[in-house]
Amino acid sequence: MTNNYVYEFGDSLYLNITNRCPNHCEFCIRNVKKGVAGSDLWLLKEPTYQELIDDLSLFPIKKYKEIVFCGFGEPMCNLSLISQIGPYLKSKGCRLRINTNGLGGLINKRDDVPKLIAPYIDCASISLNASTPEVYQEICRSKYGEAAFFAMLDFAKGCVAAGIDTTMSVVDFIGEEEIEACRALAESTGAHFRVRETIYEDSEY
Repeated sequence: MTNNYVYEFGDSLYLNITNRCPNHCEFCIRNVKKGVAGSDLWLLKEPTYQELIDDLSLFPIKKYKEIVFCGFGEPMCNLSLISQIGPYLKSKGCRLRINTNGLGGLINKRDDVPKLIAPYIDCASISLNASTPEVYQEICRSKYGEAAFFAMLDFAKGCVAAGIDTTMSVVDFIGEEEIEACRALAESTGAHFRVRETIYEDSEY
């Protein structure tokens, strides 16, 4: 088993900086796969700043559409590393995105995370997944309970206010009625909206 901290997917480069996550979503890819695009993303340990820099040096980082903090966990669980690598990558002219469940405020016990990351994060893709706290907890099973739903909405609003290009997304298995309710909720925060395809065991990822 090796630590795949950096991997290609499509025309983007992804950074796998943690396997930690406060949610246990029923649709999570980790329930059915070991990784993405042939890369095993379960880590033996989280990367140090220098280890991530060393791995990034193996890739022509400027050729990618964007570099994404994502991987096989919630990247906000390793905010300190994001705060180190983000400025480095921006100094190289890279466009940066974070894929997140939006619980950075609860995870890091501070409500200014969107403002903190705004100088180097260009885009945020936030998992919405439900239109009410009750349905959110049923689907996402957060260790924070229903409070996670409201924290996620606050995070999205904070990203929009900080000038980060923000998209909120849902997984298509929730049904058309719930999708439309989520669309209205996302748009009320000022964010864009996207429907993601559910990943099953035989999906091509």
